[in-house]
Formats: sequence, C-alpha cells, structure tokens
Amino acid sequence: MLTALVDYDSGNLHSAEKAFERMAREVNAGEVVVTSDPDLVARADRVVLPGDGAFPACREGLLSFTGLFDAIEEAVVAKGRPFFGICVGMQMMATIGREYRDTPGFDWIGGEIVQIEPDVPGLKVPHMGWNDLVIDHMHPVLEGVSTGDHAYFVHSYHMKVSDPAQLLAHVDYGGPVTAIIGRDTMVGAQFHPEKSQAAGLRMIANFLTWRP
Repeated sequence: MLTALVDYDSGNLHSAEKAFERMAREVNAGEVVVTSDPDLVARADRVVLPGDGAFPACREGLLSFTGLFDAIEEAVVAKGRPFFGICVGMQMMATIGREYRDTPGFDWIGGEIVQIEPDVPGLKVPHMGWNDLVIDHMHPVLEGVSTGDHAYFVHSYHMKVSDPAQLLAHVDYGGPVTAIIGRDTMVGAQFHPEKSQAAGLRMIANFLTWRP
C-alpha cells in the first residue's frame, strides 16, 4: 500500500508528512512518500494533495511539473484511487477559483472559490485558528469525528459548493464557511488535519484505511 503526498513546491510538507507517516504506522497502512514523480503518483494507492498560498500560484505551480497533474487524474479519476485535498489542495478540486483572477480548477466538485465575507462586525479575514466543525453529511473519512470537534484553519477563501450533498462539513465564521467536501473517492478539507490534533489525525487514519 502506497500513499503519495504530492510535492509541487507549495508550502512546507514536514508536518503533513509526519502526521500521515504516524497514522500509517498506527493503522498498518503501508508506506507514505513525498514525491513529485508522476510515475509514482500514477501508481499510488492513495493520493494526498496539500497546498498553501494563493489559488492561482498553487495551480500554476502544480502545472509547472510536467505530467504531474495528468498522473493525479490518472490515479484518482481513471483508477478511482482515494484522494485527499488539503487547504488549497482542496480548493483546486473546484470548478474555478476567484482569488486575484479567475483560474480554472480541476472541476471534480462543482463550485467556486470565493473570499470569506463574515456578516459579524470585528471578525477578521483571514479566518485563522481553531473552529468547531458542523457535520452536514456523514462520510467514511469522518467516522469518529463529530459536530463540535475542533479543526485548525488558516485561509481567506473558501468553496461555495454547487451540490449541497457534496458539502460534508462547515464551520460558522460570521456565516457558514465550507470545511470538508467530498464525492465518490474524493475528499477535501479546508483546514489542516495534520495540525488539528485528535479530529485531524482520526480523519487521516480513516482516509488511509478507507476502502471505497
């Protein structure tokens, strides 16, 4: 069993690597590798796509690695391998991003990435720190995770999901802010599960043992 943590020079992957390695050992889920090798990604049993920074920069960064996005699509779309998008890695699953300029996403889950606009005075953007999850639809990756569990966020944009059935969880930050999305073999978290203590580690373990 091989889990590929995709490295396309978008942020420090150290925390994510350590969290996925730790949970892989605990649930006997095989090897976790950090890689930008398209052949390795295409062969992987699971694919994790992190992302830090602005949507256009992350999208362009991913496409700058020859064959890497094609390998992700081969593994996830053609072969149906489980996929976990984290932060901007989740946002890129959308149809389009509106940060700075309109930028096409993967269009795996219909929706657009828009700026957070809290309707409560005094709430700052970016949305940074701990917030309580509200579970909208249960999913195997959310087994053992409940409404009220904490997750760690650092972001100014979030996804407006076209199909409410694909919104798995949200948080309240002067209005609903998308936290987790998913369909078929794909799931994405706006927050950082590797920094979200018990709830985040449980999601990672669930993903590593998920059999869609």
